[in-house]
Formats: sequence, C-alpha cells, structure tokens
Amino acid sequence: MDFPSQLVARAVDEIAKLPGIGKKTALRLVLHLLRQSPDQTHRLADALTILRDEIQYCDTCHIIADIRECTCRTVHTDTSIVCVVEDTPDVLAIRNTGQYKGMFHVLGGRVSPIDGIGPDDLKIESLVKRIEASNGEIKEVILALSGTMEGETTAFYLTRRLDSYPLKITSIARGIPVGGELEFADELTLGRSISSRTEYHPTE
Repeated sequence: MDFPSQLVARAVDEIAKLPGIGKKTALRLVLHLLRQSPDQTHRLADALTILRDEIQYCDTCHIIADIRECTCRTVHTDTSIVCVVEDTPDVLAIRNTGQYKGMFHVLGGRVSPIDGIGPDDLKIESLVKRIEASNGEIKEVILALSGTMEGETTAFYLTRRLDSYPLKITSIARGIPVGGELEFADELTLGRSISSRTEYHPTE
C-alpha cells in the first residue's frame, strides 16, 4: 500500500499491529485523527502514554487496576470462592453475568508450550500462596478457562498443583463451546455456566 506521506505510513504501520486491525482500517483511523482537532489527538496520545506508564496489577488477584491492591476483597465478596481466569477481560465478562459474587485470580495467560509459555510464566504459585495464606477460608476454586487445548492443559496442571489442599475444584459448565474464548461468550450462557459449574476431573 502506497502512502502520500512517511508520517502517515508510520502511523498506519503502528496501528495495524493492534489485534483485528488491518492496513485499510488503520489508514481510516489515521485519516480520522487528522480530521480531528490537535487537542483531541493529543488527549488520545496522552491517555495511551499514561495507561502504559502508570497502570498497575493487583498484588492479590492480578487484575488490571489503578493501585497495587484493588477491591478484590470487599464486603460484597464471598471470600470462600476463587474463580481462576486467564485474563482481565474474563473477569469483566463473568462479573457482567451477575451470577458470581466470589473472588478472582488472573493467571495472565495459559500454558502453551508451542508459544514458550510454561506454568512458571503464569500467576500459579501466587494462587497457591493465596490459598495457603487463607488458612482454610478459601474452600472452592472455579476453573473458568477457555475450552481450548491450552486451557485444558492449564486446568490439568492447576488441579495437580492444588491436589494436596482441602479444596473443592470445579469447572464452569460447558455451555461455553469447546475451543471458545470466555470473553466472547454471551452473558446468559456464561452466567449459566458459572451457576451450574461441576467438579473438575482431569482426563489422564
């Protein structure tokens, strides 16, 4: 794709690196920004810079937050249940169902040997320490992971790692299609999957 300006080409190249955005869409976005006032474009640039430089991750549940200790333990939260998810969008999707009132734990991904991601690259040991520190207060761990091969591998590893603790380990019901991503599931299906969760039994 030929561009009339190297500045436009550079901006298009950078925006096209975002997921789901091709060169044509990136060009439309660049041209849209050029039609806006300089202040609006600068506000967007400032917001992205501040986001990148100042965003925090909760030390307890690892969700994206403004401070190192978010509101994951509140008076409205059932602290006996921890729902384990892959990333922050999954937390938001489950919260929006209105069917879950417990705590969350964000792994930061899933085990994927082909991508060079192993258990040590995820927040698994943090979950184990969290369970130990609860002194029995945490009684159930819900595995709300994607129905992909990597999600199943992660769930299998987690059950083995938590096997020595007096926990009930459950998995969301498979109203979520095999191979599906949690954040794209509709709220009704996801809500039913949470409320009708079953005990997790890994396949050997």
